[in-house]
This record gives sequence, structure tokens and C-alpha cells, in this order.
Amino acid sequence: MRRIIDRVSQVPMLVATVLSALPVALLWGVEWGETPFQWAWLPSIGQSVVVAVVVATVVPMVVGVASDLLHGRAGVDILAIMALVSTLLVGQYWASWAVALMVWSGDAIERYANGRATSNLTALVAAAPRQAHVVMLRGVGASARGRGADGWRSAGNDGSAGDAPSARGSKAGSGVGSGTGSGAGSGTDAHFHTIPVDEVAVGDVVLVLPGETVPVDGSLLSVSATLDLSSINGESVPREVFAGARVLSGAVNGSTAITVKATRVSADSQYQRILAMVADAQESRAPAVRIADRLALPFTAVSLLIAGVAWAVSGTPLRFVQVLVLATPCPLLIAAPVAFVAGTGRLAKAGVLVKSQDALETLSRVDHVFFDKTGTLTSTVPRVVGVDMVPGTSRPRRLSGEWDSDRILELAGVVETYSVHILAKGIVRAGAEAARRRPGRSRRPVVVGVREDAGNGVQADVDGVRVRVGRLGFVSDQDADGVGGIHGWRPLKPDEMVAYVSCDGVLTARVVMRDLPRVNSRSTLDALRGMGMDLTMVTGDRAESARVIADEVGIDDVRADLLPQDKVAVVSSGGAGRSRSRTATMMVGDGVNDAPVLAAADVGMAMTDGTATAAADSAQAVIMNDDIASVHRALSIARRTMRVMLQAVVGGLLLALFGMVAAAFDLIPVVAGAFLQEGIDVVSILWALTVLIDVPLALPGSDGGKASAVHRPSPLP
Repeated sequence: MRRIIDRVSQVPMLVATVLSALPVALLWGVEWGETPFQWAWLPSIGQSVVVAVVVATVVPMVVGVASDLLHGRAGVDILAIMALVSTLLVGQYWASWAVALMVWSGDAIERYANGRATSNLTALVAAAPRQAHVVMLRGVGASARGRGADGWRSAGNDGSAGDAPSARGSKAGSGVGSGTGSGAGSGTDAHFHTIPVDEVAVGDVVLVLPGETVPVDGSLLSVSATLDLSSINGESVPREVFAGARVLSGAVNGSTAITVKATRVSADSQYQRILAMVADAQESRAPAVRIADRLALPFTAVSLLIAGVAWAVSGTPLRFVQVLVLATPCPLLIAAPVAFVAGTGRLAKAGVLVKSQDALETLSRVDHVFFDKTGTLTSTVPRVVGVDMVPGTSRPRRLSGEWDSDRILELAGVVETYSVHILAKGIVRAGAEAARRRPGRSRRPVVVGVREDAGNGVQADVDGVRVRVGRLGFVSDQDADGVGGIHGWRPLKPDEMVAYVSCDGVLTARVVMRDLPRVNSRSTLDALRGMGMDLTMVTGDRAESARVIADEVGIDDVRADLLPQDKVAVVSSGGAGRSRSRTATMMVGDGVNDAPVLAAADVGMAMTDGTATAAADSAQAVIMNDDIASVHRALSIARRTMRVMLQAVVGGLLLALFGMVAAAFDLIPVVAGAFLQEGIDVVSILWALTVLIDVPLALPGSDGGKASAVHRPSPLP
């Protein structure tokens, strides 16, 4: 019932107009002369109710038209005003009532349509964090600046967070003020205040209770956390992160309270950046929508011309009225912007944010897509594709179990855990997979003496064995020249990289890695080619490496050995030398060095995992789920948005013109014409809303677009 009351309260004039039909019908024949007022010159009481409804409708419309004219816009509501006034002048009261009903129901339909069109975007806004629980820790954040003067107590004795405080807490007054909560965890007491999220400062320690949204970007102080990132990047499976990991605002915490040290204030945090992009997209107007606005003026002139000719030929002003009641340009005024807002929301639901409706329209015209290679067509982290062991090496005495490639990978992965090198993550991931495959594994190895030589490698004592991983000169005294031939290793391919492993100073193996294509790169490019797209790879890598990846993903046009400025030149030229002229170009990239070329393309699309990058800042569209299949998805949605918008606008206008011509020949009575125009408006607007429907697309499989987890190392040669 409350929902019904809320809906009714939003459209009071529509309700009043509908309810007025009862007194109009009942008092239609009751004249004012039959009352004590003796105003016989007035229309009947029922007809006077219609006059009151029309006046209540016309007055705000006149104010709106005047405001539009003052701001240099055409007041197209003039057609509806003329229809309302002219129907009264010719005594067509029921037609006047029908036009008033049409106006207010159109307003209600527009509210509904905009609400539905923005539903995916408003869901993002509604989920925005508004409060934060700031914990007092000695010497950290707010407490260090004296915010604790009102009696907040510190947690722990050393300024560290320990384990996350429990979810028990109270909030003062309206939830902003001095609430406290007690923490369990490591046995410390944690007291916190709940404050507006805008008041959180860099360095503050924030408590995030189970099920709450992380209010600001920060680093995790708790041992671990399980976070739902679906509102940021559409990732359906919660992600587990560990102490020190970056935590993004907008992530939803799992079942255990956690503490996060703020690294950004709310205004600079990731979720607020997303909301800013959403707001910009909602407030912008696509060129097609602006053209539709401009078309409303000539449509008004054509309508008046048809109505005037009908009056002149027929000799009766009623014919003029019959045409006018069919002449409101709602398909232009409402259907076009509704379609674009719906398309923007549909893209957001698919994990793609556009910064303006201009970008959405340009996306619909793209016919040439340029791709960066590394991190875009390929996975971000190089993957292990094989382990080549040195023949004849034996297992160190202090280690147990089999001595094979999996054991080597496990040792290397343990050591590389402490490295920041770009290749480390791939080896760590492969080592974890190898450890899970090893039978009888019951404990984690003891690791001491970790030391990294930047650019060369990392070493550590693992269960008493000195393990080194890195360049050959770092792990062994052997000469790099001919080492592969000495041990019978195969020659490396142009796109392969290696890390060598030694145990107690003895070269043991080499780990072979390569930057593999994402699992759905080829299927995505095939789908784009099926849309008629030309595809080009632009990369700074060597031509040999680029050609290997291009052959695997199915790209013929490869531009390699390019500096950032060279990429800009290639994309700006639209792929010079191609046979047909370009409608629009799009660049897809992920790295900082992609930022200039993303800005140079007609549409720059940045691939991210939801985090802010220089590429995302310079792009017009941002993929939030790091899935290359979203490129095809975005282009398909953009094309469908434009197609549906044109269908809604052109179809609605053609139906209205057909109705006006029929009314000019006296084929449509004035009351029927008013209801017919209402039907045309409803059909046009609802058709524009079909952009929101999830139409099955022949999309490549999307599991995040990563390369398959870890490739099982090749057997020993």
C-alpha cells in the first residue's frame, strides 16, 4: 500500500485528471443557471471542471515554454498548449480532457521510462558508502592528529591493528558522532566513531563490518578479507585478499570485520570516480538527441501547416483541432533521450562505463578497432609454459619427496613470493599449482634469509636449501653462451622468457614463460570481424613476438616496434592504406603508455579490473571487469541502442504524421485522435526502453578474459 501511495504522490495531476472524469460525466448536463449563482452564460458544471483541468495543465506548460525560449531552446510544448486551448474554443470538452490526460500521463510515462532507463546507474549511486567507522590507533591517522580529544581510546599498545575488531558497535544519535565498539581479534580493545565518509582522512584506520561497503580506498591491515567487487567490476565471485593488499571503495566486505588504512579521501577513491563518470554520462546529451531536439521545431511547423491547410480546405476550425491533438512530438522529446540513457545503463550492467553519451553514439559507428598487445590481447602476467631441468641433477639431501619439475616449481614459487619482479607472479602461481599436485604435502616450507637483487633475482633458504631464482649469472657461475645446447634444451621462441633456478649454487632448471593470449581473445576478435570491423594490433614489442600473438588471436594487420607517438600516428590516420573510408576508430589498451593513443582515437576504451589508471583517465569508455569480450559486448549494445532509438523516433513521428493526415481528411474524430496520440507516445517510449532487454549475443566465453590458470610444465626432455 505504501508503494502505491508513493507512486500516486509522484503524479498528483494525473490522478486528479483521471478522477475528474466522474464529476464531468455526472454533472455534464447540470447548468450553472440551475444553481443559486444564476451564471447561465457559463458552460455546464461538468464542462467547467474540464476548463479547470485545462487551466491547471496549461499554466505550468506556458511557464516551461517561456523558460525554454529564454534559454534559446524551442518551446515545442506549444503544440500541446494550442491543442488544449483550441479544443475548448470549439466546444470539444471531452477532447480537451483527453489532451490533458495525454499530457499528464505522458509526464508519468516519462518518469517511469527515465527511472527504468537509469535503473542500472542509480543502483550504483544507491550503493555508494556514506559513513565510515574510524578506529582510534595510537600514532596513526586521526588519533595522531588529535581527533581523539573527546575520549577515544587507542587499540593495542604498538599502533598496529591486529586482527579486525568484531562487528559489535554503537552509533551515536543519527549515526554520526561518538559511537564505540569493542574488538575481539587479538585481544585488544578497539573504539571507533561513525562519521560521514567525507570526513575520513588519509591515514585513518577504518573498521568495515560484515556486509558493509568499504568507504574509501585503502590498504588491508587485517590478516585477510573476502571482498565482493561486483559493484566495481562485475566480478561475480568474491575475491580473497591478504594483509597489505589494496582495497577499493565500493567493495562489499564478507562475513568477518576487517580494518583498512585509508590511502585516499572519499572524493579521490575509486567508487567516487565511478560515480563521477556515471553522473557525467547522465548529464550529457548525445549528438543524436540534440538533433532530435532540433527536429522538434520543424515538426511543429509541419504540424501547424497540415492543420492550417485542413482548416482552410474544410472551412471549419474543428478540422484544425483534429490535426493538432495528434501532433505532440513525444517520440522526439522523450524516446530519444530515454534510449540513450537506457543504453548507458545497459553498458554499466555489462561492466562498461562510458563517460558521455557522445561516446555511446560514437561507439555505434566504430568500424576499425586497434588493440594493444600486452595486457589487452594477452594476460597481464606471463605464464609458465614449461620447466627444463638440467639432466643428472639430484635432490638436495635436506629435501624430501620426488625430484621433478613440480618440485622445482614449488621451490621457485616459494622464493618468488618475496619478489616484485614482473615475472614473479607467474612463477608463484605455477608453484602453488605444483604444490597442490604433490602427494603427501603436509606443511609449508620454512623460509629464511630472503634477499632480492633488483633486476637480477631473489634468493632464500627454503628448508635449509639455498634457492636462487633469476638471471643465469645471478643463480650460477655458468656462462650464458651455449648453456641451452650444453643441457640439451630447445631454443627459445621469440616471445618466450626464462628464469633460472639453482639449489645450493648448482644450476637445476630453467622456468620458461610467455605472455599467453587471453582465453577468449580469438573468439572476441572473430565476433568483431563478424560485425564488419577491421582489426589492427599496435605494440611496442618486437615484430617477431607480436606476430606470434597475432597469429594465435587471428589478427593480420600488425604494427610493431612502435613508440607511444608512433601508435598515436597510426591510430590518428585511421589505419592508413586501408581500402574504405573510416566512420570511427577505437583503441583498446590497458597500460600507462596507452594513454596518449587512447585519447587520439575517436573512442578510447581502457581495460581495467576496476582500479583507476592513467589509461582509464584518458579513455572515453572503461571496461571495469578486465574482460576483452566486453569490447564486443559494448559495440553490440551501442549499435542496438542507436538502432532502437531511430526506430522509436522515426516510427513515432511517421505514425503521428499518418494520423494527422487522416485527421485532416476527417477520418479520425478529435477525441479518438487524442487517445490515438497517447497510444503512439506510449509505444515509442516503451520501444526505446527495449534497449534494457538482455538480448542474447553471440559473445565469446568470458571468465575474466585471463589466460588459462597455469600451464602444466612440459615433461623432461
